[in-house]
Amino acid sequence: MALKVVGAGFGRTGTLSLKKALEIIGFGPCYHMMEVFPRPEHVAMWHRLAFGQSMDWDLVFRDFQATVDWPAARWWREMAAHYPAAKVLLSVRDPKAWYKSMSDTIYQPMKWPVPDNMPEQMRLQNEMVRKAILADTFDNRFEDKTHAIEVFQRHNQEVRDTIDPARLLVFDVREGWAPLCRFLEVAVPEEPFPRLNDTASTQALIQRMRESMRQV
Repeated sequence: MALKVVGAGFGRTGTLSLKKALEIIGFGPCYHMMEVFPRPEHVAMWHRLAFGQSMDWDLVFRDFQATVDWPAARWWREMAAHYPAAKVLLSVRDPKAWYKSMSDTIYQPMKWPVPDNMPEQMRLQNEMVRKAILADTFDNRFEDKTHAIEVFQRHNQEVRDTIDPARLLVFDVREGWAPLCRFLEVAVPEEPFPRLNDTASTQALIQRMRESMRQV
């Protein structure tokens, strides 16, 4: 199936909640970094792309209708061009709150030292994330708060400037169902908008990941 929604927003902009929301209103399955990790063949494809090889977009997304989050958001331009009929969804957040959330959660495992005995899939995954996010997106300067926030804001503005406004929704998950459903021309569900992946739950997941790495 061809993608119907291309997510252009950075991670930690409510992307897991947005993934669930899209699936509730009929745009699932929705691709997210969490869909990469269990699929060794996807890890390998994203790794090759991060290091300069081509990507078969139709292959990697053949079972999905939408994307949000990294790694796909790193290549939003290419995806928007490859799927010209897809709508583009830019998830946003207050820049300072976004930076704190990143710093307190997913940035931590990105900078962990890589054990010599790390399994191959985990090594490729780690290399892909560091290259696509820390190096290519933040110039290996994520800890420079001013720089990282400038990158975040510049990215959001580039999406706004590039995508036809009729095709684009700039969306804060705090807005809930109404703007999302209006944009995608679907009815508003009766259930509450999902609220997932807060900092505390993400930190607990990261701690479990670290413990599992120590056992490798």
